[in-house]
Amino acid sequence: MNTQTKLAIVAILVVIPLTSIVVYGNNTNQQFSAVDSSKLQVISSFNPLHEFSQIVGQEKINAILLVPIGVEPHDWEPTIKDVQQMQKSDLIIINGIGFENWVDDLIDNEYDGIIVDTSKGIMVKKSIDEEHVNEKDTDHQHLERDPHIWLNPIFAIKQVENIALAFSSTDPENEEFYMTNAAKYSEKLHELDLKIKNELSTCNKDFIAFHNAFSYFADEYGLNQYTIVKTINSHGEVTAQTLENVISKARELNIKVIFSEESVNTKTSQIIANEIDGKVLVLSPLEIVSDGDYISKMNKNLEHLKEALCQ
Repeated sequence: MNTQTKLAIVAILVVIPLTSIVVYGNNTNQQFSAVDSSKLQVISSFNPLHEFSQIVGQEKINAILLVPIGVEPHDWEPTIKDVQQMQKSDLIIINGIGFENWVDDLIDNEYDGIIVDTSKGIMVKKSIDEEHVNEKDTDHQHLERDPHIWLNPIFAIKQVENIALAFSSTDPENEEFYMTNAAKYSEKLHELDLKIKNELSTCNKDFIAFHNAFSYFADEYGLNQYTIVKTINSHGEVTAQTLENVISKARELNIKVIFSEESVNTKTSQIIANEIDGKVLVLSPLEIVSDGDYISKMNKNLEHLKEALCQ
């Protein structure tokens, strides 16, 4: 049996489209307390922004995470209970760039709080999304704006700044508190940035991520991202031809590590790794994460990138 036939059979056995292995929850089940209305009532759309908000606001805010830990933010839609909770908030912190597809409906429902788009001031990339290419017009590829700005620590600093400015504007009495907290955390993010630059500067540049999440990261650190799934979410289809193409690229670039993610079945990455006598490591997009904070998870990504690129 030749390699292509074998891959075709294996591809059928792989769950297509890929399914998540995490357990999904229904909603946050969190409520703002009625006794602390003097604090800013803040809802953040997903975990990195929730962490940033807590660091900036600390005891001056009541912070709620909207998309529960373990749920894919790309796909999440609010329940009626979630919408009711959002209507009680002073600020809703979003990533922007189309990442929160429910925002327009919230505005249509006359939400009277402040929606803080943390992508403000960041140059947005456009990404080819093959999942949405018009089959009748394959000469024209569909471009979608890439939302994964939080994976670039320099852009994360801008997101923290945007959160601090929004808190300060809404609660000017505590402006110095918010801006000081943001500045202290930004120093840590700058240290992370310098560490990544220094430790990857002399390494190889080519890596294969699972889905198209690391473009901003790759641009910042002079790397070349290739992907298994060509979409900006992790639910693209994997065919036998996809596997053949990735295996060929890995051999061409002498790549020995194929990255997977916490939230997807590792079978696809393992199939490719087996064909190139390589191994599978996790490169987390931090979208679905249940342990560790932003900096620790980014450091873990750095360790795995070093293993892939610096040997």
